[in-house]
Formats: sequence, structure tokens, C-alpha cells
Amino acid sequence: MAKKVTIDEEECIGCQTCVELCPEVFSFNDATEKAEVRATMTGTEGCIDEAVDSCPVSCITVE
Repeated sequence: MAKKVTIDEEECIGCQTCVELCPEVFSFNDATEKAEVRATMTGTEGCIDEAVDSCPVSCITVE
């Protein structure tokens, strides 16, 4: 079963840590200066937990 990943955009500080750790799942929106979850996730998703643990403001959730 696929994981549902969300980012609280109000909490996101745009550090891009999740994008660097897991570019298959996260991307950076230059207009909002925030990270976002890609519409389609490709490749391995094993990096999601590392991104969650590394987020300095804990704004990524996984269901």
C-alpha cells in the first residue's frame, strides 16, 4: 500500500532538506519558496522516513 505524504506548507521554512534527501517524492516550489510533494512519486520511497526525521520543523507527515 502506498504511503500518503503531506507537508504543512504554513510550517515549512523552505530549507529543502527533504528535496535533497528524497527528490523522487519532494520538490521545491520557487514561487512559494516551500517544499511540496510531487503529484506522482517515482522510484524508491525509502528516503521518506529519513526526510521526515531530518525536517527541522517537523512539517512532513506520512499516513
